[in-house]
Amino acid sequence: MATIKVKDGTEIYYKDWGTGQPIVFHHGWPLSSDDWDTQMMFFLKQGYRVIAHDRRGHGRSSQASEGHNMDTYVADVAELTEALDLKNAIHIGHSTGGGEVIRYVAKHGERVAKAVLISAVTPIMIQNENNPEGVPLSVFDEIRQGTGFTRAQYFYDFPVAFYGWNREGKTVQEGIKHNWWRQGMMGSVLAHYEGIKAFSETDLTEDLKSVTVPVLVLHGEDDQIVPFQQAPKAAALLKNGKLISYPGFPHGMPTTEAETINKDLLDFIKA
Repeated sequence: MATIKVKDGTEIYYKDWGTGQPIVFHHGWPLSSDDWDTQMMFFLKQGYRVIAHDRRGHGRSSQASEGHNMDTYVADVAELTEALDLKNAIHIGHSTGGGEVIRYVAKHGERVAKAVLISAVTPIMIQNENNPEGVPLSVFDEIRQGTGFTRAQYFYDFPVAFYGWNREGKTVQEGIKHNWWRQGMMGSVLAHYEGIKAFSETDLTEDLKSVTVPVLVLHGEDDQIVPFQQAPKAAALLKNGKLISYPGFPHGMPTTEAETINKDLLDFIKA
């Protein structure tokens, strides 16, 4: 397996395929780089170099007991991109990975050509005095309880809303559901538990404001995990942002709606 050892000794697993302009994919909670299979194959065939890593404590990366916060996630990415000498890269993040992307670009923009936020947690999810329309703490406490103490069953049930299969006329795609569960159960329960605070409470407002490269914001209007209202807020904070919304699309749209998402990503990258 391809890994790098970052400064605190944690081993970060990554995939690095092809040549050409690099595209770096950042996965969502509680998954792994495997969640980008469809995009990795598509863009590899389009002539790009495609890279994806397993966040610390997720997938095949080592199960560190510390560092499950957005700044450490980004520091790990920075070490990886430097080790691979990635320049003029496009960074694409889904959900928690979107938060990781925008903070990475804010801190290391000299290496970045463009960025994409898909179903992203930006600018901040949790409800507080500065974000009264946010998601109440009680929702994240429920996710913490399920993740920390009944993870196997909780993760087996979670994909139903993640992919919108609880909507009328939708049918559970069993292979996708089991693959989501497989990815989640590969990781550390501690990393997943601590990561809930990272994706829900990290305020990325100033990061969004500081980024100058082109940023594409994609969000499904029927996202039951990260409410659609996040997307226009994030896009409005960007200096060079573009929002595309999709009626009826779920949180996990890069998988279930890959044909549409991949086309829009390719159009943005080539523009």
